[in-house]
Amino acid sequence: MERRFIAQLEPGERVEDQVFLVKQKDLRTTSNGGLYIHAVLVDRTGQIPGRMWQATQKVFEFIPEGGFMRFTGRSENYKGSLQFIIDGLRQAEDGSFDVSDFLPITPCNIEEMWKRLTAILTKEIRHADVRLLCDEFLADAAMMEKFRRAPAAVQLHHAYVGGLLEHTLSLLEVALRVIPLYPKLSLDIVLAGLFLHDIGKTEELGYQTNFHYTDEGQLLGHVSLAVMWIDQKVRAIEQRTSRAFPAKIKWALQHIVVSHHGQYEFGALKLPSTPEAAAVHYLDNLDAKVNIFLGEIENDRDPAAHWTNYTNSLGTKIFKVDPMGVRHKERKPLA
Repeated sequence: MERRFIAQLEPGERVEDQVFLVKQKDLRTTSNGGLYIHAVLVDRTGQIPGRMWQATQKVFEFIPEGGFMRFTGRSENYKGSLQFIIDGLRQAEDGSFDVSDFLPITPCNIEEMWKRLTAILTKEIRHADVRLLCDEFLADAAMMEKFRRAPAAVQLHHAYVGGLLEHTLSLLEVALRVIPLYPKLSLDIVLAGLFLHDIGKTEELGYQTNFHYTDEGQLLGHVSLAVMWIDQKVRAIEQRTSRAFPAKIKWALQHIVVSHHGQYEFGALKLPSTPEAAAVHYLDNLDAKVNIFLGEIENDRDPAAHWTNYTNSLGTKIFKVDPMGVRHKERKPLA
């Protein structure tokens, strides 16, 4: 049977023996004391809540959270949203499905984005030491391979393969247009800070079969990782050049990393205390929020509706009507 992706499903549609990624699962109790399984089923086009009635502990344990299973059932409308009623399930044998069907990927060309990002960092940054530090990161082939493919988040903005690269490049492009309007800011520090602010997500987030936080990510987080890596790269430069790296440049970039979330309650270790750190925070927040808005509009299942469902991360519904008719255009990074 031809695969039906989640975004293609309609209410009342029957699905036979189709593979889904199980993002999460819970064993719950009905009002009359019976057991049922609530699961979140995922493919690269989205996710759908799945329910299996008259479940057992044994069946629940058989379902691999973060793994793949074959499901048989039907989609139905529930309170305005689609859900999947599970009638049967069985193991999904390795090699019997395409893993790429389950990881959303950037709509932009990764190779083209990578070339543009490296061109900006190597040509637009004028200060020799700032460029030297960026070059040290760019020369780390293993880290940069992960940087090219990593998502920028598990669920919120740019949550797809290549999302971190897309997000970072968008920020660099915006900075090239905005920061020159503020000539008392260092464009070099802003560009390097934008490049490095989320680089720790290359280790914080796992994305082989699904998006998740790694053990290192849970224990340290991308902010701490980036601060440590900047220090390591600076020491490597000092050993190679036999001279001290400017401490003020290192501190300025580390401060951008620890403050880019803007507020303590959002994960900032320090509040932005330099103009460059403030600029990075607000540019980062702009790109993340716009990506969330556009993603919610693009993924909404009711094209006739003027509003999306309530979006928790934004605290509002989103008005989808496009007054200028531009949202249908292909998304590309700025050039």
